Amino acid sequence: MIEDKNPQRTSIAQLGEFGLIDHLTKHFEINQPSTLKGIGDDAAVLDFKDKKVVISTDIMVEGVHFDLAYMPLKHLGYKAVVTNVSDICAMNAKATQITVSIAVSNRFTLEALEELYAGIALAATEYKVDVIGGDTTSSQKGLIISITILGEADEEEIVYRNGAKPTNLLVVTGDIGAAYMGLQVLEREKQVFQVNPNSQPDLELYTYLIERQLKPEARKDVRTLLHALKIKPTSMIDISDGLSSEIIHLCKQSNVGCNLYEDKLPLDPQFINVCEEFNIDSTTVAINGGEDYELLFTIPIEDFDKIKGNPNFTIIGHMTEESEGIHLVTRANTKIALKARGWNALSE
Repeated sequence: MIEDKNPQRTSIAQLGEFGLIDHLTKHFEINQPSTLKGIGDDAAVLDFKDKKVVISTDIMVEGVHFDLAYMPLKHLGYKAVVTNVSDICAMNAKATQITVSIAVSNRFTLEALEELYAGIALAATEYKVDVIGGDTTSSQKGLIISITILGEADEEEIVYRNGAKPTNLLVVTGDIGAAYMGLQVLEREKQVFQVNPNSQPDLELYTYLIERQLKPEARKDVRTLLHALKIKPTSMIDISDGLSSEIIHLCKQSNVGCNLYEDKLPLDPQFINVCEEFNIDSTTVAINGGEDYELLFTIPIEDFDKIKGNPNFTIIGHMTEESEGIHLVTRANTKIALKARGWNALSE
């Protein structure tokens, strides 16, 4: 494809706030029956009837949560939605609506924001969520995105973090660690580019890892899969801040301990190869790397036969009495206290 050397660059100041909102949101469609009124009034109007409403919010700040040196704006918009949908999936609920608020500096053109909103629109279509409102304002520097998401579920369907019991099995979806290694590859290539701007990165060997970092997917399928298996988790959380941190959250909220088994961790072959290339221990990355957006949950041991052998799930440990503590059981069968070394949004 021939790149346009003189792309159109429209200042967003030309449109004004309301003109910008109208321009960016005119293509959003309403799909959820619970959305009575979306964008265009002082507030959205929703009707969930006898369903329980679940709400979460997430904020992404340039330079903290993303780097536009290698994060395309369309991917960023998509990922911003996915991170929020994942929180609703972790409640065993169905995502239904989002509001999108952004703060942008004057270095961003209208065309740049169109790319961002194209990603938001793509994710909204993929996950069947209605965009029902939001806000825009200026930023002294960089880009800030804040999304609030709503979802619905029957009361008996909702799963919290505090329901795990001793002897419950600890289960994870998909594989873990790949998003972190995707970030390492992108950071390395950014440094190479800074030294030699003429260099072209060859990323063919890292496609899966990079996709996990730049265009992750929320596990909206898990709710349906578990329902079909007649399994209701006793506790659940999404893996955004690293497996070790999330296990500790479940244990503290549920007043239980845990044994996590190193040899049970689900690791993708490309992830293992790149860990070797970077000379990084794969287990360390798998339990501490974040942004996988897989689901971690506990189930009664009586449900073992329902879940064993299912390619969507891996049993990686079991819960214990709180007094036994939280441990990683190594391949050498030694116990190591599990520490929360995952993502800390407030660290410098």
